[in-house]
Amino acid sequence: MTAFASSECEVEGYTLIWEIRSVNHRYLDVSPRLPEIFRTIEPLVREAVGKRLKRGKVDCNLVYRKQKQGEESIEINQARLKQLLTATSKIETNMEQFQKLSALDILRWPGVQAEVREDLEPVHDGAMLLLNQALEQLIDSREREGANILEMVDSRCELIQEQMDIAKTRLPEVQGLLREKLEKKIKDLMDEPEQARLEQELVYFLQKMDVEEELDRLESHVKEVRRILHQEEPVGRRLDFLMQELNREANTLGSKSADIQTTNVSVELKVLIEQMREQIQNIE
Repeated sequence: MTAFASSECEVEGYTLIWEIRSVNHRYLDVSPRLPEIFRTIEPLVREAVGKRLKRGKVDCNLVYRKQKQGEESIEINQARLKQLLTATSKIETNMEQFQKLSALDILRWPGVQAEVREDLEPVHDGAMLLLNQALEQLIDSREREGANILEMVDSRCELIQEQMDIAKTRLPEVQGLLREKLEKKIKDLMDEPEQARLEQELVYFLQKMDVEEELDRLESHVKEVRRILHQEEPVGRRLDFLMQELNREANTLGSKSADIQTTNVSVELKVLIEQMREQIQNIE
């Protein structure tokens, strides 16, 4: 389901910003995009999203900025400095001319400045808390869109029911016309009996007359769609399956159609089902 959420906060001298986007997808596909210092929380990010969402392609982008906190101290690696000074002294005794190293040159030497390790655990915890806040916003957005989709799908179910009522009302008249054609065919065939041809014609007309089963199944599927729409659990895949079943019955109804009005009903049903199917791709 298409949605977007963004959250921002300050933690331990860092400004953190989460941006989460979700688009339609058949399954859940989580794509975290994290700065290097936050790589260790990637499994936690995937787990947090998986607990809240079941479907969709979800991009989770974390941006951070380190706030300035005045002058930062420089830590000296005393052991490394002693090694460097000892080495330069030995070199100096073996050279006729020797240019002494300045303090700045020494500071630039790899390893002289001790690596200052920050405790990032509070920052990581803050990032996860902020992620959950952003997910709440995302879910709220998806729920609002879901309410609109529910209304749309329910209205299409109502229109499908109307089309089925038209077909059912028309059915006795269609069956009567087919019966007349069948009787005429049988009379013609009896004048010049061909057993195989007679059986073929009987099967053909019986298939054309028997569309009540398709209409009953269509009605049953529509009722099931409406029932599932109001469940609290994820229902997207079940609705996908029902759309396939509805489309199959609408196609069969069209292939059995014996008059233009029933054909029109079949076409209209397939249009309505396709409209529902497109929207149901958004449902979790």
